[in-house]
Amino acid sequence: MFGWEFPPHISGGLGTACFGLTKGLAKHDVEIIFVVPKAYGDESQEAVRLVNASDINVNMKESLYKEYWKRIEYMEIGSSIIPYVSPEEFERIHSQKELEKISQDSNVFTDRFEFSGTYGKNLLEEVSRYALVASALAMSKDFDIIHAHDWLTYPAGIAAKYVSGKPLVIHVHATEFDRSGENVNPQVFDIEKKGMEEADKIIAVSNFTRNIIIEKYGIPEDKVVTVHNAVEPAERKDVNGSKYVPEKIVTFLGRITFQKGPDYFIEAARLVLERDDNIRFVMAGSGDLMEKMIHRVAQLRIGHKFHFTGFLQGTNVDRMLAMSDVFVMPSVSEPFGIVPLEAMRSNVPVVISKQSGVSEVLKHALKVDFWDVHGMADAIYGLTHYEGLPKMFSKYGKNEVESLKWEHSGLKVKEVYEEMIK
Repeated sequence: MFGWEFPPHISGGLGTACFGLTKGLAKHDVEIIFVVPKAYGDESQEAVRLVNASDINVNMKESLYKEYWKRIEYMEIGSSIIPYVSPEEFERIHSQKELEKISQDSNVFTDRFEFSGTYGKNLLEEVSRYALVASALAMSKDFDIIHAHDWLTYPAGIAAKYVSGKPLVIHVHATEFDRSGENVNPQVFDIEKKGMEEADKIIAVSNFTRNIIIEKYGIPEDKVVTVHNAVEPAERKDVNGSKYVPEKIVTFLGRITFQKGPDYFIEAARLVLERDDNIRFVMAGSGDLMEKMIHRVAQLRIGHKFHFTGFLQGTNVDRMLAMSDVFVMPSVSEPFGIVPLEAMRSNVPVVISKQSGVSEVLKHALKVDFWDVHGMADAIYGLTHYEGLPKMFSKYGKNEVESLKWEHSGLKVKEVYEEMIK
C-alpha cells in the first residue's frame, strides 16, 4: 500500500483515512506493508508494517529494471532525476531508445532518494522518485495486490504493477476537480487519468467522487466502486473543553483553500453576527487563501468575533471540537469529509454542504448548498438559539456516527481485493 502521509504526520484527511482503513483491514486479517516517502519513527504500526521510502536502495544496474524502462517514457528535469510523468509536461522527452543512450553510471541514476515527505515546490519530482523506489520494492517484497492512495502515489502503484504483474487498486480520496474547480492543473490531471486507466479497480470514497471519475475522466462505470470512509471510535475522555469565553463558538476546521469554501463560511458569519453579535467564529487550519480570508474578515469589521488558529492536529483538534457549539463544513467539492464525523462523535451538531460525500451517509446533519450563505446562516443561527435543535442532532448524530466503523469499510475493500486475485 502506497501513501503520502501517515499519522501523526498529516496535513489533512488523507493520512487519517489511510490509518483508519489499515486498522479496519487488519481486523479482517489483511497484512499490509505501508510505504510512505518519509517515516519519522513515531508512526503507529499497530496495523501495518511501515516502510520508509527514503531508506530503499534503488540499484539501477538491476536487470529487472529494464522491463520498467521499456514500459514508460521519461523526461529529464535538470540532471539529477528521471521522473515518470506525462510526456506533455516537460521540455525534453526521452523515449526508450534515448534512455538507452544514457550510461547507467550517470548521475541521473541515484542509489537512494531522500524524500521530504511534504507538499513543497519539488512535489512532482518527489512523486517521480517515489515511483522508482516503488519498482525496487515490488521486486523485493512478497505481496498479492497493490493499493495506491491519491494521485501522489499512482505513479508508484503503476511502477509496482509493471515490475510485479500484480493487480493495482487505486483509492481516490479527491480529484483535481475537487481541489481546483474547473481550473485544473494539467500535470496532476494527467497523472490521475493515467492512474485510473492503468488500475484494475478504482475505489471512490463516495458516489459523489465516483460520478466525477466516470464523467470527467471517462472511466467505465463497472471499474469504479464506492467505499465510504468512517471514523475512529472516541478514545480520549480527558480533553479540556473549557471555552474561556461566554459566547457560543462556531467552528470551521480544514484547509483554507478553494475546495473547502472558507469564504462562504465568512459570509455566513457576517449574516449571523448582524442578527446576534454574541457568537464567536473560529477558522482552524492553514492554506493558500488564509491571508485573503483575514483581509475579508477585517473588511467586514467582524475581527472582534473571528479567530484564526492556524493548523491544528491531534489533541488540539479534539480540544477545538470540545469547545465548539456548532461545526460547519461549507465545502465547494468534498469527496467525503471525515471532520464532521469527528465533530458528531464529540456531540457537536454539524452543518455540511450538500456537495460532499459524507452527506450521503449522514441523516442527522443540517445540509445546505455551499453557495447558499443565507441558508448556512439560518442553520447556524438555529443551532445556536433554539435549544431543542442541538440536543436532538447531538444525541442522534453521535449514535449514527458510531455505526460508521472502519472495520466495515475494511471488509468492503477486502472484497475488492478478493475479486482482483481470484
